[in-house]
Amino acid sequence: MHSVFFDARVDDAGRRAQIYDGQLFVYSPRPSTVALCAFARELTEAAFAPFDPRDAQHHLPVNEYVAILARLKPQFINHPHSKELLQGVLREFGCDPAATYFDVPRLRSMAHGDYLRAGLAYQFHPHRDTWFSAPSCQINWWLPIYEIEPENAMAFHPRYWNAPVRNSSRDYNYDVWNREGRQLAAQQVKEDTRKQPRAEEEIEPIPQLRLLCDVGGTILFSAAQMHSTVDNTSGRTRFSIDFRTVHRDDVLARRGANNIDSDCTGTTLRDYLRGTDFARLPEEVVAPFDTPLVAV
Repeated sequence: MHSVFFDARVDDAGRRAQIYDGQLFVYSPRPSTVALCAFARELTEAAFAPFDPRDAQHHLPVNEYVAILARLKPQFINHPHSKELLQGVLREFGCDPAATYFDVPRLRSMAHGDYLRAGLAYQFHPHRDTWFSAPSCQINWWLPIYEIEPENAMAFHPRYWNAPVRNSSRDYNYDVWNREGRQLAAQQVKEDTRKQPRAEEEIEPIPQLRLLCDVGGTILFSAAQMHSTVDNTSGRTRFSIDFRTVHRDDVLARRGANNIDSDCTGTTLRDYLRGTDFARLPEEVVAPFDTPLVAV
């Protein structure tokens, strides 16, 4: 059975355990998340001025739009203030910053229609992040920075939580992706030709769950949760933030969701920064994750 917890009064350890069991958590806006979204909006609106970022696709040639994203997204990801704001989010959500490690927050966009679905605005098909070398203890955090609606949200496919899906993760190595695939993002405009894990059997899109929260609201879910980017038919571009966390104790104990169908190599754990001082996980802790546990 799967549940959605709204503004749950549970500590971080209890929340992580529930997420590893397939549950979803949704939180109302909090001062820290509102501040993070406001900073992302500030950068986004400056980048697309004089246009409203949500409507800019209707005024700009797609190549010019991509060029703006190519400057904007790294600016947000690498800005010191983004990391500082994220530290505030972790504290407000009751995470121990000395034991919680985060990946830098990403600014995402999904244009209306077929304007741009590749590269820097890749439309993700149904997938698990664990197919992309994420550890099973990874928790995903997702926040809209403008209002969202069912027509431009994210979809979850909970029927696949315990149902393995044949997929091409066996061909994916995260280190190779960092050296080759990530560098080509801005060149992918009409079609994304980069090799990424995909289902090798048909995924039934229904039933699906689309969770809506206010600006600064937050959705938390497991890296093993099957999810996708819905076709945006809202008429406006969706902008959102996502980042990931792992807890040191869960990494060391190999706690997390069951791996039922992922066979990739490499690991994203070297990207993670400690919530106190941005130190990375020790190599001796990370190295065993380069080869994943056998799917069960």
